[in-house]
Amino acid sequence: MFSKSSNPVFAKADYSAYSASQGVMTMQGTMNKSILLLLLVIVSASVTWNMVFQGNTSVMGLMMGGFFIGLIFALITIFKRDWAHITAPIYAIAQGLFLGGLSAFIEASFLTTETGAATGNSGIVMKAVALTFGVFLLMFLLYRNKIIKPTQKFMMGVVSATGAIALMYFIHIILSLFGGGLPFLYNGGPLSILISLAIVTVAALNLILDFKFIEDGVKNGAPQKMEWFASFGLMVTLIWLYIEILRLLSMLANRN
Repeated sequence: MFSKSSNPVFAKADYSAYSASQGVMTMQGTMNKSILLLLLVIVSASVTWNMVFQGNTSVMGLMMGGFFIGLIFALITIFKRDWAHITAPIYAIAQGLFLGGLSAFIEASFLTTETGAATGNSGIVMKAVALTFGVFLLMFLLYRNKIIKPTQKFMMGVVSATGAIALMYFIHIILSLFGGGLPFLYNGGPLSILISLAIVTVAALNLILDFKFIEDGVKNGAPQKMEWFASFGLMVTLIWLYIEILRLLSMLANRN
């Protein structure tokens, strides 16, 4: 009999259809799959990264294709968790193509002076990568040592804040289609930086929910296939965190 999980996703899951012979979710298995997904992101990102610096004009098409394919397979994974062993790797590869190009374009924008002279490696992408993994490690330690406890109120607060951010992104995208948008999100002003810091904080706190999700799955004897779904969720959060940290660093660099 599975104990009731405090995580709403696991609490609603019905594992009775799975037999013991199919295996159960483990921490090591989830870690291995998370590392595999991360490697897929890195390898595919290197493709579009190199294309940007080689001046390949087809990179934008590959980037946007990766973005939309990643979005489609993310939605499929969310609604078809049993397919995660197939859809999660495709999501990781597709998002890697988008991230590699995005990162390269931002890196390249800081490689030249106003006169167009090369200044060398700006290092802004490496800083964003280092900070992303630094935040990941910090949140893991805070969770592991029970300094941040994922209480029901905490989880509801993080989910609500995440939903509010998603709504803000949606409004910005819709307004952008009509030539508008929300300029305070990207103009690099004090308000823009404060909002970016708040979004980075919420993204970081989502890692606590991911850790709780994984821990509950292992404790509740979730089927082994859930290792892929849990790894997918962790990867979604890490990619979001990286993009927001990169955006924040870009705005701060432009103010100098």
